[in-house]
Amino acid sequence: MDADKTALLTVAQMREADERAIAAGTPGTTLMQHAGDAVAQAIARRWTPRPLTVLCGPGNNGGDGFVAARLLAQQGWPVTVALLGDREALRGDARFHAHQWGGPLVSLSPDAVRHARLIVDALFGAGLSRPLPDVAAQTLAAARARGVPVVAVDVPSGVDGDTGASLGAVGADLTVTFFRKKPGHLLLPGRTLCGEIEVADIGIAAPALAALQPQAHENAPACWLPSLPALGHGTHKYQRGHALVRGGYPTTGAARLAALGAARAGAGLTSVAVPAESLAIYASHLLSVMVQPLAQPADLSALLEDGRHTALLAGPGLPDDPVTRDAVLTLLGTGKPCVLDAGALTAFRYDPETLFRAIEGPCVLTPHEGEFQRLFGMDDADKLSRARRAAARSGAVLVLKGADTVIAAPSGLAIINANAPSTLATAGSGDVLAGLVTGLLAQGMPAFQAAAAATWLHGDAATQFGPGLIADDLPGLVPGALARLAQHGQAPQAEIS
Repeated sequence: MDADKTALLTVAQMREADERAIAAGTPGTTLMQHAGDAVAQAIARRWTPRPLTVLCGPGNNGGDGFVAARLLAQQGWPVTVALLGDREALRGDARFHAHQWGGPLVSLSPDAVRHARLIVDALFGAGLSRPLPDVAAQTLAAARARGVPVVAVDVPSGVDGDTGASLGAVGADLTVTFFRKKPGHLLLPGRTLCGEIEVADIGIAAPALAALQPQAHENAPACWLPSLPALGHGTHKYQRGHALVRGGYPTTGAARLAALGAARAGAGLTSVAVPAESLAIYASHLLSVMVQPLAQPADLSALLEDGRHTALLAGPGLPDDPVTRDAVLTLLGTGKPCVLDAGALTAFRYDPETLFRAIEGPCVLTPHEGEFQRLFGMDDADKLSRARRAAARSGAVLVLKGADTVIAAPSGLAIINANAPSTLATAGSGDVLAGLVTGLLAQGMPAFQAAAAATWLHGDAATQFGPGLIADDLPGLVPGALARLAQHGQAPQAEIS
């Protein structure tokens, strides 16, 4: 697997890829034939022949549906096509393939799916930007209500391919898309509505992808594996970096989880700097993590004079107060790689520009949606766009957490994570994630790649554990996730950057 396979294309980029393939000599009718064939093959691999209704729309998505209908009928499937509109009104490649269909053809309506035991949704593709027509919405609702499997072509009709937003879509059991996924396949609610996703090769040559210069990718080891720190013979602990976590009091669990995450990610040394009155609490629970007492907030500056600290974390368990603000500015003032989470972000809710101006070195912000809104106040765009805008505004790598976590760089490059199970929705899991990022930064991993790798490891660890997960489990699961990376084989020659 190489990084090109993880590329996500916008609707406009996918349209351009089609156009480039046509300009290079592949007719549009052939691309449509390949797309419909991929749908038919995906269906035949999963189901035995049964009454099938293919719902076709008035554009190229419907043309794909006509091809799939014809090929499945040739294999003995009882197929009916239900068309939105009139066949004579179709244009271009869709018109050509519609006229190759000689089987039953009815008008689109809820009655068209009454007897079907499998339904293909080829009504509208990823470029739909308006609510579904009433008859389409009613027919899809009737199909879903019957409880029979639904296969979507490209995306479930009504899912925005760029944002994952739903414009009246109903869920599919299988979505067959072409060449590369789109952001809407991974962003919620689109990811949930797509069901299983299969990406089919329809004959678009690889050079077309390079020409498109995709700026979004699906998170996978191919995106960052070459940068992942590796141990060598003779490596000693200081070569593996020293992570420092600023811990709080009386809330101590968050910083302890973060420190364990940093250590499990491979930092050679991990320390927590804590108010002196909490020293006994931290020291009694952290055997492999050093605890540094701070008699007064100003002691943090003296501690940071030790040049061996290679990555710094503030936020988990810290209150929203001036002391936290000062601590964050002190950490950022070192110019060393920093991770800011939780209280370190909320402390700047009324003056975010002060925080952003202080970011000079590598920095990763890891807010959940509530913290993001308090710091950036953006609710007027999709998640991918908001994360990109926030990264550009702050000058930091932005990890906008959630089931569809988005990692965005100030340059606009972005990664969407899709391996996080719902069991991560538990208190403290975000603190472990912040620690994992810090541990990788401490070893010299670039900020964008460290954020993406930590997010993937976090999800993989939780997936392997299964139900019943609590945040305390996560640090101990990280070694297994790191070991599983060996199954990906030799690192690719290049990663996204």
